[in-house]
Amino acid sequence: MECAKLVRMRILPLAVLLFVSTVYGQLTVTVSPPKGNGERVIIPLALKNDLSKTVESARAVVFLLNDGKMVGQASRWVIGGGKDKPGLPSGGTNTFNFVVTTDRPFTTNLTARVSFLRVILEHGKLADIAKDVQIQPATK
Repeated sequence: MECAKLVRMRILPLAVLLFVSTVYGQLTVTVSPPKGNGERVIIPLALKNDLSKTVESARAVVFLLNDGKMVGQASRWVIGGGKDKPGLPSGGTNTFNFVVTTDRPFTTNLTARVSFLRVILEHGKLADIAKDVQIQPATK
């Protein structure tokens, strides 16, 4: 009985810690469906900083897919990226229209896959992209 009580005492705080770290404290990026025709496609991104620190800069890459085949890609600083470009403070939101150009013809069945290459927090600290960035599709 003492062993079971000891296990519960150790597991419960760990479970609470895991829940708090996965629910709170993330840079949430909502990816809207691609829009465009011809050579230019715009992928709207909505960014929300729920981290406890300011995001000084964040660099993302977008892969534009047409029926599962890549037809274009681009990488950009979606937050900051220069001394004259502001970061995203804790609790702040912003939008970024990611423009991808392509020379290949495509149909209207476009999808975008977004990945973050680098997220720099205040004082130059690097964020753990796997833990601190959540990418989700826009709800319809």
